[in-house]
Amino acid sequence: MTKKEEMKVLKKTADAYGTVSEEIPEEVLEELTEKILEEKLPEEKILEEVKEVWGRKKFDREKDAEEVLKLWKPKTKLGIEVKEGRIKDIDDILDTNKKILEPEIVDTLLKLKVDLLAIGQSKGKFGGGKRRAWRQTQRKTKEGNVPTFSSLAVVGDEKGHVGIGYGRAKETLPARDKAVRKAKINLIKVIRTCSSFDCNCTEKHTVPCKIEGKGGSCRVILIPAPQGTGLVAANELKKVLKMAGIKDVYTKTFGSQRTTFNLVKACMDALIKTNVQKKK
Repeated sequence: MTKKEEMKVLKKTADAYGTVSEEIPEEVLEELTEKILEEKLPEEKILEEVKEVWGRKKFDREKDAEEVLKLWKPKTKLGIEVKEGRIKDIDDILDTNKKILEPEIVDTLLKLKVDLLAIGQSKGKFGGGKRRAWRQTQRKTKEGNVPTFSSLAVVGDEKGHVGIGYGRAKETLPARDKAVRKAKINLIKVIRTCSSFDCNCTEKHTVPCKIEGKGGSCRVILIPAPQGTGLVAANELKKVLKMAGIKDVYTKTFGSQRTTFNLVKACMDALIKTNVQKKK
């Protein structure tokens, strides 16, 4: 990648997020503190100065999301119906198998929580680095090594709706945003009941029956569990099941379980089948 292309990428990230990286450089922090001490600015002006350096998204993320939804101009028929208020429930879209092409549709109808799955690994002695949310890869070119970052996001309302998405970019923040956007578009509905043989409550806390899902060489079996059992699953599967609103479940896995992509895909395949089982 040439210097001109690098500058273009840095400019895009700076325009979008107010900063090139996730953290403020030490030099900028020193300049900012000196300026505040010399001029003795009031609290309101200090916040404005910090916002200019750090980027607005670090401060008022919820307010910014509301402003974006107000300025949103839908391009699809489904988006227009949601914007005008003709569709007020996300289940009306998911039950009729309508394709969601705009993430703002989901943002309008649901309040979602976002989490990143650990798919990467930091550098460590003898390959023993800690797991992290960003997976870094490199491409060899004449100009040198070109790094790319990828992330896997999961979104859900913990009430029976969950989605996963994969994003890839030259910077960490754009990769995360791509993953979140795709996860909202890939949202699915999950049927929850109390179906364990040794539990007789009325709460929706587990899967309706024993279900098997497959992703690559990995297989995941979800088994109903009584109240108080918790999520007997791997750490990454716990994030997906929690977002789906499942509180108690037993899991059994087969195949290569270290590949987080296939493990999560197998879990999602099993959760999709809860809807199919209900219809039958």
